[in-house]
Amino acid sequence: MAKRERRSYTKEFKEQIVQLHASGKARAEIIKEYDLTASAFDKWVRQHQNSGSFEEKDNRTPEQEELIRLRKENQRLAMENDTLKQAALIIWDESRCDPSEQSQILGISNVRRPTNLPKHILL
Repeated sequence: MAKRERRSYTKEFKEQIVQLHASGKARAEIIKEYDLTASAFDKWVRQHQNSGSFEEKDNRTPEQEELIRLRKENQRLAMENDTLKQAALIIWDESRCDPSEQSQILGISNVRRPTNLPKHILL
């Protein structure tokens, strides 16, 4: 069976299809007449019933919203952590220990301290 080409539909078209269904027209008849997939039709009806919108962001569950928020926060915190580790390496006084020891103490690897900067910038 050949794979269907992905199609996009306007908000107005989706609303018309949902209204046809709400007015009593049979699901199978609508799907056949407009050459729709059953899953797309069911999704539009469900979205319209739940939120009145066909936008994905308007139809997310609270758990999905929280997961998105937590992933963004996790990414931000990881970037902040990396920045702080880099800053600690740059600020670190060279007289205390060599760069390989610094990396071990800070729990990072493959981070090199810039060697081409003047000494007064590295302190």
